[in-house]
Amino acid sequence: MNSSKNISWMPLVVVAAAAFISALDSTFMNVSMSQVVIDLDTNVGTIQKMVSFYTLITASLMLISAKLQDIIGKRKIFFLGMVIYGVGDLIAAISPNATALFIGWALLEGIGSALMGPALISIISGTYEGILRTKALAVVSTMAGIAVAIGPLFGGLVTTFLSWRFGFGFELIIVVFVLINYRKIADFAVTASRNDFDITGSVLSVAGLLLLMSGILQLSDKNIKFCVILIIVSIVIILMFGFFEIKRGKAGKTPLFDVTLLKDRNLSNGTLIRLITALVMAGTMFAVSVFLLSVLKLSAFETGLILMPMTIGMLSVSLAAPKMAMKIGHRYSMLIGFVIAVGGCFILKDQFTADTGFLSLLPGMFIYGAGLGFPMSLSVDVPLSTIPPQSQNSCSGLVSTGQSLGMSMGTGIIGVVLTLGAVSGLRDAINTYTPLNLSDEEFSANAKMYMQKMGNVDPLTLSVKDQDALRSIINAVYHNAMGVVFMVAAGLLVLGFILTLLLKNTKRQK
Repeated sequence: MNSSKNISWMPLVVVAAAAFISALDSTFMNVSMSQVVIDLDTNVGTIQKMVSFYTLITASLMLISAKLQDIIGKRKIFFLGMVIYGVGDLIAAISPNATALFIGWALLEGIGSALMGPALISIISGTYEGILRTKALAVVSTMAGIAVAIGPLFGGLVTTFLSWRFGFGFELIIVVFVLINYRKIADFAVTASRNDFDITGSVLSVAGLLLLMSGILQLSDKNIKFCVILIIVSIVIILMFGFFEIKRGKAGKTPLFDVTLLKDRNLSNGTLIRLITALVMAGTMFAVSVFLLSVLKLSAFETGLILMPMTIGMLSVSLAAPKMAMKIGHRYSMLIGFVIAVGGCFILKDQFTADTGFLSLLPGMFIYGAGLGFPMSLSVDVPLSTIPPQSQNSCSGLVSTGQSLGMSMGTGIIGVVLTLGAVSGLRDAINTYTPLNLSDEEFSANAKMYMQKMGNVDPLTLSVKDQDALRSIINAVYHNAMGVVFMVAAGLLVLGFILTLLLKNTKRQK
């Protein structure tokens, strides 16, 4: 195809459209949570679990999807993923309750994204060559970046002036376009047989990741014992997966993933850096959205506007970071980014009060997003920079898994941190606003109800008589909680900084 002067760009248009809605879906619902809580009579904890499960199911199936491309074919897997994603979109758009939304959005769209994810890059790589491939991959990455950047504002617009359901409806239009034109994509030959599929390894990898995230989510229910049990079992299963893959490789069979590649420190540390960065980004965006919607009572549109500086900073730096990496290397560029992001955390930690406005958050949000832009854009190249060509597909799947798992863990862990930070601030808040004279149990019950319903409760249903004092306490608690969130984020970013120091410095070649 590339030798012809009449290059068809339709495969790129189709793939870029799929990348756009997949990225958009991961951000636009953050600002719609408050209205979803009202419309479906649910709570923020349930929405948090949906967001986590969506990215978790994507992460857990990514390695399997990468292998299925070789066995079934890139175009068929891409088509199947888009069909499943479209069915999920439709169910989510008309969902009458939280269960239906979970099935459509978290489950089916998660599976669809997992099937499409690895195919997006491999289709482009197999369709174009040389400079055309570079340009095409840049277009796909840019489309995904634009979707992430405009996601909060798009979600705010449709939720405020129409309904959050129209967001899924908009995606469904693009799904129909992709399904009509998917045959423009070349039908690549398969490179493996069904006998090469590692069933045992697939079961172990999915089970390990699902149990790990399930354990983390148990923290929000304060079921510490069950949480510890699930996490220990998940670690055991993940270790079993590693030993089984090594044994399978030594037996001359094709493993789902060659774990011996993890000896390469750029791959192992780079994947962890990708996970940490995604965790921090997704978690803090979730926490900020909860604060703006429930404490400040902002509309979804206003919430999207306040989140824009973060996403604009991230996107603008992501486009400029590769040029810096050419000059000083990936490692030093990423180190600069982590320092900037930590600085953003310290700026933001004290900004969340009852009087918080757009201008007070703008500098910190932009600096924080700009700092994250460096590792977000460069941590894809670093893990693959020292990997042999024959292992690139497998390792790309690992890096994608790390990112999806990080986003899932971010929403779950930072959501738990937000709750724990609120609980830890109860005593100080009660001491400050003594007119209530409440027991810890009574106040905890009121605060928990207020948080879970994102402020969408009738104050008369609460047991506290002095509603103004109650709201003052809740504002104080949230201020404390958001400070804890950004200090935890800063700690994770410092860990990312340390892991980056251990990388081999590489310069992107022109």
